[in-house]
Amino acid sequence: MWVVLKAVLALEDGTIIQGKGFGYPSEVSGEVVFNTGMVGYPEALTDPSYFGQILVQTYVLIGCYGVPSFSLKENGIPLHFESDGIKVKGYAISELQRNPSHWSCEKSLDEWLYEQKVPGIEGIDTRELTKKLRIKGVMLGILKVGDFDLEEIKEKTKEIEDPNKKNLVKEVSIPKPIEYNNEKRKIVLIDCGVKFGILRSLLSRNLSLIRVPYDFPVDKILDYEPEGIVISNGPGDPKMCEETIKNMKELLETDLPIMGICLGNQILALASGANTYKLKFGHRGQNHPVTDLKTKKCYITSQNHGYAIEANSLKETDFEPWFINANDKTIEGIKHREKRIFGVQFHPEASPGPLDTEFLFDLFLKEVEKCQNWRK
Repeated sequence: MWVVLKAVLALEDGTIIQGKGFGYPSEVSGEVVFNTGMVGYPEALTDPSYFGQILVQTYVLIGCYGVPSFSLKENGIPLHFESDGIKVKGYAISELQRNPSHWSCEKSLDEWLYEQKVPGIEGIDTRELTKKLRIKGVMLGILKVGDFDLEEIKEKTKEIEDPNKKNLVKEVSIPKPIEYNNEKRKIVLIDCGVKFGILRSLLSRNLSLIRVPYDFPVDKILDYEPEGIVISNGPGDPKMCEETIKNMKELLETDLPIMGICLGNQILALASGANTYKLKFGHRGQNHPVTDLKTKKCYITSQNHGYAIEANSLKETDFEPWFINANDKTIEGIKHREKRIFGVQFHPEASPGPLDTEFLFDLFLKEVEKCQNWRK
């Protein structure tokens, strides 16, 4: 028999939503965002790009297949998770399944959130909440599980600290380099909060991978004699990553092939002199269509970001638009006009989501091979 806890989600505009608590009894604050995915909650909850945020799941029933074991791995990397633990501040869902069923299930979602000290709220209309966030834009909020004083919570919503005003990347990047030795090309991955899916995708292509901190000096990166650079996804406002942007400006001067993913795409743009801005409610889910401006092909992609590149600001840079979002026409990818450098706003590794754009990793490696042949 489960103990029913009280829970409340309070938004900065005065909205108060009461429901049932699960996970860990505690109080957290953050930016309230929504994800439209029907599956993939273990991947979403562990995605470092959600650091500092309270995640709202639009799909009605969550927890059906429970939580798998971290012991299931591919190339030494956990298979069903995107980091070593839950990265969201809190979780808001419509209905929690407390009796999951799946061959890989090790524990329930409720048990996992409790172990990770993350509060959750269920029994609320997440689709109505999502409509509010779409109309008004994402908002700061407080989630509390346990006994609470409603008036006190309302007062606290007036003083919530905006996580986007801090360098969140610093909180999720690694402190020192990690090497994943393999057989072929040597690639340096700049970790701004990298998803394990990106590591799995690169390692499955027989690469020697060196994962370095977000602010790792350029001279030390070049000391590894890499054949290519990948700059990863990560949380928050890309303009807060001042050291990473500065380093990328220097790397753009080399002839190294470079691939940026999500936040990495925005950092490429900022390093070239372009601008970024905050979207009203971001793109988060597994069903976002993007169009290749050259081929006119449309791909369904997995996405998780709240910022985008300002299209007009690219005109005075060495980059040109490559992909656009088929829904709102925002920039979804950029390509250098001369060098072997490109970035995409979506996630080609998916995890979870459609694998339509996984070919981009192969495209990057072809550019690496071309560059090496040219050097010879």
